Amino acid sequence: MFDPAIVCHGGAGHGAKDQPGVDEATSFGWAKLKQGGSALEAAIAAVVMMENDPSLNAGTGGRIRSDGSVQLDAAIMTNDGRFGAVTCIEQTKNPILVAEKILDKKINMLAGRGAREFADTLDIPRDEVEGSINPSGNDTVGAIARDSSGLIVVASSTGGCTGRPPGRIGDTPLIGAGLWCGEFVGVSATGIGEEITLKMPCVRISDRVSTGNDIAASLNWGINQFNSDIEVGFIALGPQGEGIGVANTKMPWSSES
Repeated sequence: MFDPAIVCHGGAGHGAKDQPGVDEATSFGWAKLKQGGSALEAAIAAVVMMENDPSLNAGTGGRIRSDGSVQLDAAIMTNDGRFGAVTCIEQTKNPILVAEKILDKKINMLAGRGAREFADTLDIPRDEVEGSINPSGNDTVGAIARDSSGLIVVASSTGGCTGRPPGRIGDTPLIGAGLWCGEFVGVSATGIGEEITLKMPCVRISDRVSTGNDIAASLNWGINQFNSDIEVGFIALGPQGEGIGVANTKMPWSSES
């Protein structure tokens, strides 16, 4: 038996005003775990709540691209070897729900029109996403949950960057870059997507943990791979103990265990 736990973040660069929304999402996911729900259910519930929060850069709060569109990304990875992601999906307020359904398919990622048409087959409604006029170029939301069976699930979602071209993909849906979940730790990243993609930090942090390094020390090592003027943050959760969050900027995060 494992002790359930959950940790969530609301994005690098967000401040104290967004902490209540992250706390609420963490508490909601924690309630799922305490009721016997799975790590997958808890992580998705927390991310959906943050996608529904217009102050955060995911789902409803997604940023408007240079052509006026709102294109969203989301991904899920589990420590039993499954991965599902969508990118540049439109007309979908909760892209994490679409990513979840890819976990058990023979594909790993769907993009754009294909992702939305797949959602249609699941009866996930098409909804116009107005998006946020707040300028942003670096943030996302994420949750990592562990249940009593030892299953660890990382779920992340982002609304992209203000003014970036349609079709732009950041780190969030990219395995190894924006998220990673292995035997020893689950990791979710937030920050400047192009820089995170180049460093592939989540899988590299996991590799350090797998060779015996402390999770907190490994997260700080990950932060130190970036110049101080590049905003970046991580949350992580292992098979034991509490969730941890570190960042080189403001980043609302919280955990329950």
